[in-house]
Amino acid sequence: MAENITTDTIQDRAVLIGLITREETVEQVDDYLNELAFLAETAGISSVKWFTQKMEKPDSKTFIGKGKAEEVLAYVKENEIDVIIFDDDLTPSQMRNLEKIFDRKIYDRSLLILDIFLLRAR
Repeated sequence: MAENITTDTIQDRAVLIGLITREETVEQVDDYLNELAFLAETAGISSVKWFTQKMEKPDSKTFIGKGKAEEVLAYVKENEIDVIIFDDDLTPSQMRNLEKIFDRKIYDRSLLILDIFLLRAR
């Protein structure tokens, strides 16, 4: 009897994070996160949950505030999330700090788009 072999690939699971500043409305950030979810799906990453935070400007160390980072970390641990994707570009130091906090792969929008181009180039 023939054995069935599945070729489904296991997708990474991600949370998406967007910042609502004075210049952006909640609706605009939701639109950006919808687009980001589509980009993630294109890269083979399944978006599980979105987080948003209202701030005047991004935190220089972690982009999001300490309390929001703790909230996201708790969710990430409880739900076995593989990837955290930020809607905005992160500085190299923010990226390093976030990788230390979450111990997961961190993407910003630009890095995600570059990964998609890399996947398509293969």
